[in-house]
Amino acid sequence: MFHLAQLTDYGLLFLRVMAGAIYINSGYNDLKDPDSRAKSIGLPKTFTIFLAVAELAGGAGVILGVLQQLAAIGLILVMLGAIQKKIFVWKTGFWGSDGYGWSYDTTLISMLLVILFTDGGRLVLLP
Repeated sequence: MFHLAQLTDYGLLFLRVMAGAIYINSGYNDLKDPDSRAKSIGLPKTFTIFLAVAELAGGAGVILGVLQQLAAIGLILVMLGAIQKKIFVWKTGFWGSDGYGWSYDTTLISMLLVILFTDGGRLVLLP
């Protein structure tokens, strides 16, 4: 008898790849033009570059399964910062307007929590 639970590690790998790809893409785009990104989020350029590098490193760690729990924690902290900015500074609602609410951020945090609590499954580069 086939049980879907046999595919859990593949599901977790897919989750890690998707979450990591989002962060790698975001970090890469932020590094392409850190001046305009810093201006758009209202943070200093040096901190924006730090966040971009953190997203790249965290995304790679999550995908490859290298210190994936530590990477997930770091990315959760980045997302909590984004949510804080959206709620308290920009006064954005959960759904926001034009898709810029913090619903996306909480979805990513949910993905990262699964990675954190499961250690990303057994299909990792460094067990």
